[in-house]
Amino acid sequence: MAQAVKKKLVVCGGNGFLGSRICKAAAARGWDVTSISRSGEPTWSSVTSSPNAPEWSKQVQWQSANILHPKTYASYLENADAVVHSMGILLEADYKGVLQGKEPIWSGLQRAFSSTKMGSQNPLEEKEDVELKPQEKDGQVTYELMNRDSAIVLARESSAKKVPTFIYISAAAGAPILPGRYINTKRAAETTISSAFPTLRSIFIRPGFLYDSSRSFTMPLAAVTGMGALANSLTGGRLTFLMGAGGTKPLKADTVAEAVVESVEDVAVKGPVEVKEIEELANRAWRRGML
Repeated sequence: MAQAVKKKLVVCGGNGFLGSRICKAAAARGWDVTSISRSGEPTWSSVTSSPNAPEWSKQVQWQSANILHPKTYASYLENADAVVHSMGILLEADYKGVLQGKEPIWSGLQRAFSSTKMGSQNPLEEKEDVELKPQEKDGQVTYELMNRDSAIVLARESSAKKVPTFIYISAAAGAPILPGRYINTKRAAETTISSAFPTLRSIFIRPGFLYDSSRSFTMPLAAVTGMGALANSLTGGRLTFLMGAGGTKPLKADTVAEAVVESVEDVAVKGPVEVKEIEELANRAWRRGML
């Protein structure tokens, strides 16, 4: 009986909370997995409950590269079956500064909640080897740069390398405590990738809040979010406009990771993948593992 061809998966942001779990799920299937990030291998204490590298990590190639500079990673995309973009920012520097007491409250929030900020040069107009750079006057890394432009440039490179499948880790919704640009830039990335790169099977994974016992602070937050999701469901989703992701069922990070890997296998999956579909894909992956 012929042996199944080993798939090649490239995860940009594979050193992160969700990205590392996507690498783990793909490695468990015996796939050829490459992680691309600035630091290379993760700081394991920040993504797991142990400071030591887990056994499965030996099956992953941990490469250091700059997502905004295609020349540093384009070669890793060669012959890939799928590329995953699992990076972005939740809070911008000025918002963090307010929360940490380093930024004046009014001016910091005013800038954080401004209607627009600069991203990079237009990634659709730049040559493939040109490094994208922040266009804000202070060089700030913005939602526009990380949530939108870095995804678009990675999709562009993937399309150029004839990668069949591109997966973007998006989000179910924003939240009242976050600037509207957080979710707007996610949706802008989805729209641009769909229209500009029609040869890609683009998949947009839209989870809500992610939790895991290795990050103890996420557990009570997941419980609160879960109660919000229940209240929202009892009203038929009428509170979504007010609660955003807080009205969406929280998911364990491993559940989303399994769904991502399963979506690579199923060529029928494309476009936005909401929470219910994420759970269905993860359950299918679980059943596959039991066979």
